[in-house]
Amino acid sequence: MKTRFSSIVKYKHSKMQEDEAAVQKALARLQNAKDALQRSIDDLQQLQAPDEGKMQNFLASRSLLDAQFRLIEKNKEWVAYEEAQLEAAKQQLKSSMIEYEKFKYLEAEEIKKMQKALALKESKRLDELAMISFNQKEAI
Repeated sequence: MKTRFSSIVKYKHSKMQEDEAAVQKALARLQNAKDALQRSIDDLQQLQAPDEGKMQNFLASRSLLDAQFRLIEKNKEWVAYEEAQLEAAKQQLKSSMIEYEKFKYLEAEEIKKMQKALALKESKRLDELAMISFNQKEAI
């Protein structure tokens, strides 16, 4: 049955699905950020400082280490940002689900009222038909 809440329920359902997709995308972005962080940590562990040689080699090695540490910090910030985005998306999804359930409940209640009204109307119609049939039988 179509009620005054049907179109709202349909809209809220599509909004909820969009928010679910946003949460999935946020999860994927977070996983990408974590993977990048892990790769940068692995790369740092693979870097080796020279034990002997020219000072220029030591300075170049130190520059590489510093750059790698900066990359790790950047990736940590990226992970933190994506975690915050994921949390925000989850909160939005939760809000959308509550709104959807609220209007779905209102629609169900409206349908129950409509069904009761139809049942009452049908009952009255059947009573009227019974009275007409009874009166016709008595008239015969």
